[in-house]
Amino acid sequence: MGHLDAEILAGRYSNGTRLPAERELAAQLGVSRGAVREAIRVLQAQGILVSGTGRGAGTRVQATPTNAMGRILRLQLALDLVSFADLTESRVALECAACSAAAVRREPEPLDRARALQDRMRAELEPDPFNELDTQFHVALAEAGANRLMSDLTVAIRRAVHDPISRAEHALTDWQQFRSELVAHHDAILDAIIEGDPHKAARLTEDHIRSAYQLLFN
Repeated sequence: MGHLDAEILAGRYSNGTRLPAERELAAQLGVSRGAVREAIRVLQAQGILVSGTGRGAGTRVQATPTNAMGRILRLQLALDLVSFADLTESRVALECAACSAAAVRREPEPLDRARALQDRMRAELEPDPFNELDTQFHVALAEAGANRLMSDLTVAIRRAVHDPISRAEHALTDWQQFRSELVAHHDAILDAIIEGDPHKAARLTEDHIRSAYQLLFN
């Protein structure tokens, strides 16, 4: 693993690079093929490598940071290494900054996607598909600020808190009222971004996240 890390950090392995065969790596490093295989499995779980099947497939560097970060945060939440409240506060800071940046940059394609997602959320009456559209909406807003890391972290945190949010939504006595409030919040945030008002977009985003948290968990 140290060798593979070093090759990536030195720029000798980039996204899409095919790794040498296990036998060749084992010979280069003076280790067993089992050790090479185990290192590859760990890096696959971390979202750094992917292995294909069939002739010429092999193992390649294909980083998927969103999947890796989301998996780590989800497990840390399950093991009580981080709390839901901590993730919510992190989400507030992250998404306020992301929506503020979106109001400055206003990248057209992500904003068009956010509008389309809002239309779908207006028509979606079930919690689980609505929750997935909700995640996609917030990711689109982060992407409108042209910051890949912000969008990746947004996905990671939302994936980590997906299960407790889903359970809380299903336990609500008035899900439809809650859904309507979320749609209204989204409309206001999107309008502020389109208007190019970063301070208003950030304020509305914080109010939206804290209000939803309050309704779901208190």
